[in-house]
Amino acid sequence: MRKLIYLLPLVLLILVSAFRNSPFTIDHSPFTEDTLHYADEKHFKNIQQLTFGGDNAEAYFSFDGKWIVFQRTNPKEGLNCDQIFIGRVPKNGEKFTYKMISSGKGRTTCGSITKDGKYVIYASTHLGADTCPPVPDRKKYGNKYIWPLYDSYDIFMADMNGKIVKQLTKSKGYDAEATLSPDGKKMIYTSDKDGDIDLYIMDLKTGKEKRFTNTLGYDGGAWFSPDGKKIIWRASRPTTAEEVKEYKDLLAENLVAPTHMEVYIANVDGTNVKQVTNFGQANWAPAYFHDSKRIIFASNHEYKRGFPFNLYTINEDGSNLQKISRDKGFDAFPMFSPDGKKIIFCSNRNNGGTHDTNIFIADWVE
Repeated sequence: MRKLIYLLPLVLLILVSAFRNSPFTIDHSPFTEDTLHYADEKHFKNIQQLTFGGDNAEAYFSFDGKWIVFQRTNPKEGLNCDQIFIGRVPKNGEKFTYKMISSGKGRTTCGSITKDGKYVIYASTHLGADTCPPVPDRKKYGNKYIWPLYDSYDIFMADMNGKIVKQLTKSKGYDAEATLSPDGKKMIYTSDKDGDIDLYIMDLKTGKEKRFTNTLGYDGGAWFSPDGKKIIWRASRPTTAEEVKEYKDLLAENLVAPTHMEVYIANVDGTNVKQVTNFGQANWAPAYFHDSKRIIFASNHEYKRGFPFNLYTINEDGSNLQKISRDKGFDAFPMFSPDGKKIIFCSNRNNGGTHDTNIFIADWVE
């Protein structure tokens, strides 16, 4: 939700090729530098790996900080495309256990646990088909990373046993990437129902909603600030005639190329829109600190080749950029616990030279 969304396949394909020519030698594989905690990651303490194997992403805390919701793909387990899981936050290094909440039908993405802890909101394509939707043929688009906007995606609410109790969106087209306001009453999500890829805020009780963005380009991965006063999201803004044409041509085929994105913020009523980053390439998966002032996000802006992706922090005015994580492959989807004491993120680290992306949790050190 939030979510990147899925630069993961692109990153992993690139990394395999690149690391074959890497100077690193490691314990488990000649391809990657395997470690749980890099020496320069001074803001992480007591880091713990929660998942082992497959692609695990978009892991987020419940409002009370006791649960984690995430999506997982692992063909070895019969999970051929993403499904939604939940698990309790482990205490004192205990093993992380989890269960699937989604039905196993179609593809799912972007889970959020409701304020009362009784339900999970997520997007799913299962009404379109029980099977995984097809992946675009990127050769048709010059091998660019292309992300499908499946028009069968809608947003659902399920109880903690996986029973769907409500369908929240029903518009024709892509509806996904939902997150909740701090009071639990509103949902912000991404949709292309009005001809562009924009953000919408819905009142969960009444179903009434308003369009939050109205500028050409992809707007997605939005979060409310912890104080509920602001929205933070990622956006592409095609400007040249060539960029606009490419964007519109892809959108006409229910596709988007999310490789050029920057972080934006605005007041919750849509006023005072500000572009926070201006680094080029992909700056995404932004979230606020507990103080609703500082921002953490993922980016590959330091590397023209497109990787690694690492985590960075920055002030709202674009000042004080700091590099937080150091994996040589992929660190993304950062999120703080409600009390700001822990951080959860997804990474290629410590994967034994495989393509696996796993979930990690750590104490946050200022």
